[in-house]
Amino acid sequence: MTSTIPNQKVENFSWSWQKQEFTIAYETLGQGSPILLLPAFSTVSSRTEMAGIAQLLATEYQVWLLDWLGFGSSDRPKINYQPSLYQQLLTDFVLTHFQQPIAIAAAGHSAGYALKLAQDYPSSVSSIVLIAPTWRGPLKVMGVSTGIRKLVNNLVRSPIIGQLLYYLNTTPGFLRFMYRRHVYTDQTKLTPEFITKKRQITQQTGARFAPVAFVTGEIDPIDNQSDIIKSLSQPILNIIPEQSPPYSKTAMEAIAPLAKVDTVRLPGTLGIHEEYSVAVTEAIRPFLAKIN
Repeated sequence: MTSTIPNQKVENFSWSWQKQEFTIAYETLGQGSPILLLPAFSTVSSRTEMAGIAQLLATEYQVWLLDWLGFGSSDRPKINYQPSLYQQLLTDFVLTHFQQPIAIAAAGHSAGYALKLAQDYPSSVSSIVLIAPTWRGPLKVMGVSTGIRKLVNNLVRSPIIGQLLYYLNTTPGFLRFMYRRHVYTDQTKLTPEFITKKRQITQQTGARFAPVAFVTGEIDPIDNQSDIIKSLSQPILNIIPEQSPPYSKTAMEAIAPLAKVDTVRLPGTLGIHEEYSVAVTEAIRPFLAKIN
């Protein structure tokens, strides 16, 4: 996507975790009050999936896009990926870069980390947009036992066997199947060029370690989202894609009746933030306008 937005910059954040240094990629564009966009966790997770929303919001806001450790253009080390790691990364990033409360728009599993940040540092977060929020990794949703999930995680992390399993799950055919199943609703958008770009994201050195932690539920951020939301003072926008998988949609609807939660239902499924970025942005704008 070619940008005409001023002040667009790609930068790196040097972050320390357990005496190791990692490079976190992030991007800023536009001017105004800050809003941080957090991509969903997935095998193809990248800040680029938030680019459509970012370009639209950057006419009014200073937009920040972050690549999670282990995903996108950030480092992809072979470490023990866990919720405390990502919660600390988000906390350190926000406290380092912002001197005023920020809005956060979080897709998928990023939702739980955004909520926890707002609970722990209420003065740092002004409002939260949850875009197709999810709370459990795919294998947990499928009812796979803890023992089997641990086995899968260990196998994919292992050499040779892990590389083969990861390869089979990142072939163009498999990626297209997953997108058709629960990420995009318009299959005509799944062109060979689109799938090729997504597969490129999966082929970096160390790319399998963080995604398998997501798939097996090792980085599920919270299991008490309703309790956390009830404790918050910040307003929340809950964007529910109408074609979401049944389990995910039920979980999204469960927080809709809570106080301080505004809910908008739009066509789409779990990749709504990328596939229907215009509709999502049109829902976000009036919500942010009320806050600012």
